[in-house]
Amino acid sequence: MSDDRLGQQIAFLVQADRLKTILRRTPLTDNSRQENSAEHSWHLALAALALSEHAPAGVDLARVLQLVVIHDLVEIDAGDTFAYDPVAHATKTDREHAAADRLFGLLPSDQRQLFRARWDEFEAQATPESRFANALDRFQALLLNSQSGGGSWATHRVMRSQVLTRMAPVQSALPALWPYVLDVIERACTAGAIVRD
Repeated sequence: MSDDRLGQQIAFLVQADRLKTILRRTPLTDNSRQENSAEHSWHLALAALALSEHAPAGVDLARVLQLVVIHDLVEIDAGDTFAYDPVAHATKTDREHAAADRLFGLLPSDQRQLFRARWDEFEAQATPESRFANALDRFQALLLNSQSGGGSWATHRVMRSQVLTRMAPVQSALPALWPYVLDVIERACTAGAIVRD
């Protein structure tokens, strides 16, 4: 291994540590503070392991783990875009592509290509693994919001239709979890954490 290759990998890992500083809108389940994006990535990896039996047949779990660990790294530069903020979503793609270019560009060329390919795969939602990973991403936020008294839903007065639209990937990629999702949404509406429309 060349010193240059190791230096590139170390530079990337040092930058990746900054993901711990990116706060998301979703609170921890005890509602004590907002989770950071690194915590979110770890929780998604754990969710992939714990819920793998609900994945579509033939899904490559190792690939799913790569997707969930890599997909939010761009937030180091682009920030976390709140799911229910249409203004921020207008520039999200450009911000995240520029961040992917810079961050994955720190790696040696073979790893740069692999990490970028996994990030692009997650974004495209064209493989069973990426659809499963995306559904987990949506489900994890629902889980935290439901356990924290409504979390970001209540804070931002999110509408039921918005949550249903956001959770749609769960219905198609993790159909066994869909009844749970609907129950959470209904209970949140009844409690006033989600605005019923």
